Amino acid sequence: MPLTATDEIIAPAYARNRGVGAFNVVQLEHAEAIVEGAERAKLPVILQISENTVRYHGSLAPIGRAALALAEQATVPVALHLDHAESEDLVHEAVRLGFTSVMFDASALPYALNVAATRAVTDFGHRADVFVEAELGEVGGKNGAHAPGVRTDPQEAREFAEATAVDCLAVAVGSSHAMATRDAVLDFDLIARLRTSAGVPLVLHGSSGVSDADLAKAVAAGMTKVNVSTHLNGIFSATVRRELDRRPEVSDSRTYIGPAREEVAAEVARLLGVLAGAPHPGRATAAPLTTVVRTDDGPITGAVDPAPSTREYS
Repeated sequence: MPLTATDEIIAPAYARNRGVGAFNVVQLEHAEAIVEGAERAKLPVILQISENTVRYHGSLAPIGRAALALAEQATVPVALHLDHAESEDLVHEAVRLGFTSVMFDASALPYALNVAATRAVTDFGHRADVFVEAELGEVGGKNGAHAPGVRTDPQEAREFAEATAVDCLAVAVGSSHAMATRDAVLDFDLIARLRTSAGVPLVLHGSSGVSDADLAKAVAAGMTKVNVSTHLNGIFSATVRRELDRRPEVSDSRTYIGPAREEVAAEVARLLGVLAGAPHPGRATAAPLTTVVRTDDGPITGAVDPAPSTREYS
């Protein structure tokens, strides 16, 4: 199906008090896994590419165009989002490429400068029919204002949303980026007050540190877009390590990246169900991805058998 506008995914979820999964792409296999997981769950999804990932690849276009192609071939609605962009030039490039939303992060600036810079990006995005997300003060984990214990003020959130005309707002409610354990303590009452006050959909960053039960509670309290990155990276890397330990003689990277892609796809499908309020399927119930790898010794064919997840969010 065609690439889906981000607002066409966010708006119905916001109206129905459901959650939407937004998962970060680091490499092509991440994007493939995220789309595969969404198709298994039969739920929409948002692919995200961060400025850090653009820096890793050296430019936006190659990974961006690959993600666009996957979105256009998907059987479920898929949107493409630029995450944590601090460069206005990068925002402009993403819009030219066809991204359906951008997150402009001027949260490290003083409040007045954050408002002015974000409003300029919002005006540009809206002229191109692009959905715009912003952040009021940094979410923890990036040496910013929203370290553990700091929270977004509902009145300030309303004033910021009105002044910038953003379409959704990332807020600090107890989570932090790159958490290694699932023990973030979210303020659900604050989430509810922010939903009422801000007047736009709320975004939860740092969701890798939040338990399944609390993710569901956060959505019920008023959170709409839920970003997950570090957790999926942890699953991907752990699977690669497992496969290399199991078969240290292999040299074909497909023999260990394929299973990692499968594990991520299964977890994406499960998490989408958690956020949408669907029954929580065990990871082993997901349809196995049959992997066919051609090596110098001939094809290796088999279905990956993912074990139920016992990993921490990270």
